[in-house]
Amino acid sequence: MPRSSDSFALFALMGLSCLMASGCADSKPSDSSNNVGDRKYTIGFVQTGSESDWRKAHSDSVRQAAEDAGYELKFADGQGKQENQIKALSSFVAQRVDAIILSPLVETGWDNVLEKAAQRNIPVLILDRQVEVEDESLFVTYIGADTYNEGRLAAEWLIKNTDGKAKVVELQGTPGASPTLNRYKGFRDVIKDHPSIEIIASQSGDFRLSKGKEVMEALLKTHGDDVEVVYAHNDDMAIGAIQAIEDAGKKPGDDIVLVSIDGVKAAFESMVEGKLNCTVECNPLQGPMAMEAVAKILAGEAEDMSKRQMIKDEVYDRSVAKDIIDSRKY
Repeated sequence: MPRSSDSFALFALMGLSCLMASGCADSKPSDSSNNVGDRKYTIGFVQTGSESDWRKAHSDSVRQAAEDAGYELKFADGQGKQENQIKALSSFVAQRVDAIILSPLVETGWDNVLEKAAQRNIPVLILDRQVEVEDESLFVTYIGADTYNEGRLAAEWLIKNTDGKAKVVELQGTPGASPTLNRYKGFRDVIKDHPSIEIIASQSGDFRLSKGKEVMEALLKTHGDDVEVVYAHNDDMAIGAIQAIEDAGKKPGDDIVLVSIDGVKAAFESMVEGKLNCTVECNPLQGPMAMEAVAKILAGEAEDMSKRQMIKDEVYDRSVAKDIIDSRKY
């Protein structure tokens, strides 16, 4: 058995070794200027789901931008259900992440969970789709497209290319989602001054290709040759509608004009094939802009940040599709 003086010396030596090891660890440089010492900032990202090529490109953009910034990103897929998103957001609050990015499935129903984040002083950035809350201080900023203007742009293109006369069926997105509400209203605010543009049916296709096809099949059975135009709230539903139109023995793009929103590569392929007439861009590559905002928020430099930061979108039709398709990144 060692003497007490020997034991004290042994413990002192062990303690000194631990202190030295700890000091060496603290002196390591950080991987990124956006982090503190060895600790990476942790960002929670709550996504709507993976229902479309657009959404996958959106998720990939956020993941890559977080990696480039040196952040640890915790990803939660809502699988198309708001309750899943709320649970994920609550979990991130409980984990005390440094910031949260939320792409909300629908506009309303977020007040309680955002209040939880505010109570823990966890800043929340809203990405892609907007929220409607009683207290807008519950989130720092919104970054995304002007989806109301996208609806207007689709209507303006349609009026110009149909001489202001057409019977339209509308494929709406997910009920209650801000793009659905805005693309619905923006389109109508333009055509109200053109009474010969008539919406003869409007139904949700939930932003999904399969649902767009299913709804279009039903609309063709009900309205037949009266259908002259399809206005789809996203490209995936438009592509589903194209399949239904072909199955009905009609030529999409000629017998029935199709205008949609998103600007994914599959839409450009359809335009090159002559099956889609127009797509209004909604750029999903929002990750870099989101991470720039997160960096400012975490650095305490968000006081002058705009509450809404809109991304500029463009209108493309099949007259330019062939020249542009190779440059598309999503």
